[in-house]
Amino acid sequence: MKKFKKFSKDDKKMHMCCVGMIKLSIIAFVLFLITVWPALLTLVLKVHWGWYLAAAIIFAIIFCKKKHGCC
Repeated sequence: MKKFKKFSKDDKKMHMCCVGMIKLSIIAFVLFLITVWPALLTLVLKVHWGWYLAAAIIFAIIFCKKKHGCC
């Protein structure tokens, strides 16, 4: 139980720079997976680009509606 309390304290201290670095590392890992796994590459390329745009807009709206969002 103490581990969870410590995690929540550390989570409050996280800076926006850390969040940005986490996002960049996730993007880099996904790009790595796409290059290493050819089946994933073909799956990603088969999906219409509009779905990715719609998902990005929906995620941005959800993020902006939160208390600590960008808006």
